[in-house]
Amino acid sequence: MNVRRNAAALAAIGVLAAAAPAVAAGPSPSPKASVPAGLYGTSDPTYDGVWRQSLTLVAQRTLGYRPATAAVDWLTGQQCANGSFAAFRAAPDASCDAKTMVDTNSTAAAVQALHATGGHDAAVTKAVDWLKSVQNKDGGWGYNPGSPSDTNSTSVVVGALAATGADPTGVRKDGKSPYDALATWSIPCDQDGGGALAYQPDKKGKLAANADATAAGVTAALGKGFVAQTGKAPAADACAKAGHPTPAQIADNGGAYLAAAVAKSGHLMSVMPGATDQPDYGNTADTVVALAADGRTAAAKKAYAFLEKSAGPWAAQTGPAAYAQLILAAHAVGAQPGDFGGTSLVTSLNALGPEPRMQAAADKQAKASDGSSHAGVWWSVGICLVAGIGIGFLLSTRKKQQS
Repeated sequence: MNVRRNAAALAAIGVLAAAAPAVAAGPSPSPKASVPAGLYGTSDPTYDGVWRQSLTLVAQRTLGYRPATAAVDWLTGQQCANGSFAAFRAAPDASCDAKTMVDTNSTAAAVQALHATGGHDAAVTKAVDWLKSVQNKDGGWGYNPGSPSDTNSTSVVVGALAATGADPTGVRKDGKSPYDALATWSIPCDQDGGGALAYQPDKKGKLAANADATAAGVTAALGKGFVAQTGKAPAADACAKAGHPTPAQIADNGGAYLAAAVAKSGHLMSVMPGATDQPDYGNTADTVVALAADGRTAAAKKAYAFLEKSAGPWAAQTGPAAYAQLILAAHAVGAQPGDFGGTSLVTSLNALGPEPRMQAAADKQAKASDGSSHAGVWWSVGICLVAGIGIGFLLSTRKKQQS
């Protein structure tokens, strides 16, 4: 997830050549962009506004909350007329044009969020149609329309397709599906990094193992999006050789690679150029989801235990997307996000923007306001019965007195 979020910033300055997992930077004020009402977080939204809002809404729905109307309206207001989303549009009332830097990652994330919140079928359909229209000939997607396909972008689009009930295998360009693309980025078992997925081939066509891309690829190969639960345990712990791996083999081989990567310390390390030697909390959270989805429960719980012990300060510094990632990791392993190392991920996330409501409470209020509450109906019936009995009693008494 961190690669996809930071890729927007790299693309904006024209240096998106090859991405690597990144430790998310802390909030940094910007003289160019202010945080609009309805958006979660306080940092500059230029490069991650739609992404962090989408993750927040998905996390809230996963917890059983109904997101605030203002938060959902902010996200729907970011959509372009053709269905696509940019990372952030400071003037959403203005029409999108050729200069609007729409991207597949923001669009696919928004699809998952708006589908989860419900009631936005038209917006979701337009966004999915746009994603299908910019699919590359290899079956995958790049960050921006027309850019070379990569594992992360392809995976988040697969997540959007799966979330809306579409079968990714049926979404094809020149006869190739996204799973064909993922198979080409899956490193053969007998090579360095075997089982992992590469972000994309280098200029010579070589594949280099990338843990963040692998986590994204595993969940996509399993037909999952941001939200996943513990799946069936794989048939084997080791990488299984295959000339053109099936989606299940892509997932199991990638899961084996990730399990080995976190076996010793419980976390991944940051490999972004220039980064200090430190844990990569965001990609570790994504790895928890991938491992759980692939049925590697022990490895997933070990990585989650590390996050529970160490990731609190990172989330507090990074903001809503980080809290959402940790909530989704907790959901994947069946942990309680309300008690995360002594703090509540739920309270911390909800405090960063418009307050959501629990779904049950929201439904109860809605029924009461539209007169459809069963309790309200029976209360009215009861009042009428009492009134009728009272009137009958008075009439009966009056008749007796008259006689």
